[in-house]
Amino acid sequence: MVSPPLEDFLQGVDIHAAAAALHANSDIARRVSISQSLAPGRASRPRSNVASHISPSPWRPHVLASDRLILMLQSLDSNTRSNYGSGLLRFTQFCDQLSIPESARMPASAELLALFASNHAGQLSDKTLNNWLAGLHFWHIVNGAPWNGDDMLRHVRRGFAKLVPPSSKRAKRPPVTLDALCILHDHLNLSNTFDAAVWAIAAIAFWSCCRLGELLIPSVQTFDPSKHVSRSVLPISVSTLENGTQHSFFHIPWSKTTLSLGADISITARDHRTCPLMALLNHCAGNSGLPSHVPLFAFRTSSGWLPMTRAWFLQKRNLTWVSVGFPDMPGHAFRIGGATELLLQGVPPDVVATQGRWKSQAFLEYWRQINSILPLFISSSADSARFLTLDTVMDNFARRTNLRTITSRA
Repeated sequence: MVSPPLEDFLQGVDIHAAAAALHANSDIARRVSISQSLAPGRASRPRSNVASHISPSPWRPHVLASDRLILMLQSLDSNTRSNYGSGLLRFTQFCDQLSIPESARMPASAELLALFASNHAGQLSDKTLNNWLAGLHFWHIVNGAPWNGDDMLRHVRRGFAKLVPPSSKRAKRPPVTLDALCILHDHLNLSNTFDAAVWAIAAIAFWSCCRLGELLIPSVQTFDPSKHVSRSVLPISVSTLENGTQHSFFHIPWSKTTLSLGADISITARDHRTCPLMALLNHCAGNSGLPSHVPLFAFRTSSGWLPMTRAWFLQKRNLTWVSVGFPDMPGHAFRIGGATELLLQGVPPDVVATQGRWKSQAFLEYWRQINSILPLFISSSADSARFLTLDTVMDNFARRTNLRTITSRA
């Protein structure tokens, strides 16, 4: 399997824009000063970890990997920040072991980048390597240094992907199908405030092709109104098209691709028990009267209210599915499952890409993933014929948008 270029793994992350604010009017002394000031005050020091040790340098503050790039990556989520920081840590350790001078690390030559990547071949997944290189790429941009990760590194990455050990390969987990969504609906008590919130999130994540991070908060204490949608978007305004179809939307203040510009989540009614608009209205009615500053999917309790967290949502969802013989599924399964179902129902790729807020090239990359799980959606000869039509539709979409040809299914 040929790995896609590194740029594909940075799809949706405008690293030039993210770094511009820091790099503009910045000299080396200022960046060193920022680097030295990154270490946050803590009541106690974390336990020493020999595997995370690096030689002292003003370019590398002695802080956790997830905090190391906090000023530059404050617009990115914590997982991305941690991945980027880990890449810098491992590159620094590698250079320390070989006594590579600081001047040779920034900018890193094509040979050094290729040597760093090949040093971990057969030990890690290609996804891990790509995350590390993305962090290293970003750090070059922050420092105004050229990035030499072109032809030589691309060839190394292709070889790296072929040497990924079985222990680093994760089994493919199924997406959410319409059948699975129906089972979830049928096993929830929609008059219960908690279940009503769970169902609204599930239906909207599926039909509006949302990332769960756009609808949920990580934990009870981590609600941030600048990043998480609140009940200030209520009341929801519902409009009706000439054909009688009802639709609505609400604005989220932050998304992975648009950052602080946020995005509009479009919700279209469906003549089906999984209708996302009815799910949202049911949640709003059952959990009415809550303050406008709380998370949109907060729910009433006997003592007041609580915000719906990602962990609670996933636990309820998976307990329901496992009880009827379905496997547990990752949060991302809603987005890819909804996109697949919309395509199979004949919704044009342009519309599905808009619904999921994908750029054209990113959507084609998504289609390559969808292509591998389509058998889970195919249950009859009619569905098979529909798949063949869909394959043609996506090829036409690629040609019409002047993008790379889609790899055909084996």
